[in-house]
Amino acid sequence: MEDRRLAVHRTIVVVDVEGFGGRRRTNPQQVAVRNGLYRAMRDAFCRAGIPWDGCGHEDCGDGVFVLIPAEVPKGLLVESLPSALVTALHAHNGKHPGQERIRLRMALHAGEVNYGEHGATAASINLAFRLLDASALKAALADSSGVLAVIASSWFFEEVVRHSAPGGAAAYRRVPVDVKETTTIGWICLPDHIYPSGQAAQGPPTVTAVSGRQSAVAPRVLPTTEKPSAAGGHGIRGARGGRQPVHGARGNRRPRTYERPYHSARSRGHSPAR
Repeated sequence: MEDRRLAVHRTIVVVDVEGFGGRRRTNPQQVAVRNGLYRAMRDAFCRAGIPWDGCGHEDCGDGVFVLIPAEVPKGLLVESLPSALVTALHAHNGKHPGQERIRLRMALHAGEVNYGEHGATAASINLAFRLLDASALKAALADSSGVLAVIASSWFFEEVVRHSAPGGAAAYRRVPVDVKETTTIGWICLPDHIYPSGQAAQGPPTVTAVSGRQSAVAPRVLPTTEKPSAAGGHGIRGARGGRQPVHGARGNRRPRTYERPYHSARSRGHSPAR
């Protein structure tokens, strides 16, 4: 039996639906969005070769929080998951009207996680939620014609993204992140931003309505006014480490907590292997 006092390594994925609580969305439309989100996440994880039922995942109301076991290769979250998620979102959007369509922000990080009586908690979890709330990420998705905006932590970029398939790191751009007590650096990528014919990848995007059709896509290159540091590290100002429970990681959003590692939400009836 695992000693729950000891930290374990997990890859952390958090997604959030753009404008989920907007006044234009009715309650039934929110239900359709949530159902579509879970279908898209399960399908994308399956396509990417990541066992959804082997992960811990919790509902965040307008998003999903996932802890992936350490033995799952992190490269899959860079080389396979974004494109698989884009495909799943386009499939959903093609079958639903405007207010039931989904555009997502996704944060990627990894680190040590502690489990207690009331669930999982860690500085690494706090950081993932702070990255997801970064104003630069929200602006990037708002300005994009695509359905997905990804932000990776500095650690994840240096250790995973930079060593992924050739050319993968070139699609990411360094941005400052200053959310609550956290000041750090993130790396943003728009995996399915669509450029007008003849427009260079460096040019500003043309925002179009989300559609269910897939088109030829190219990663959007975000402008940057900063020079990347040689170390590529990040600093967390005033991070509270393991003292803050996961259900408080986003302030006003309170996802349900875990009972044990790899334990998915009981309400969904999953029983992943430990």
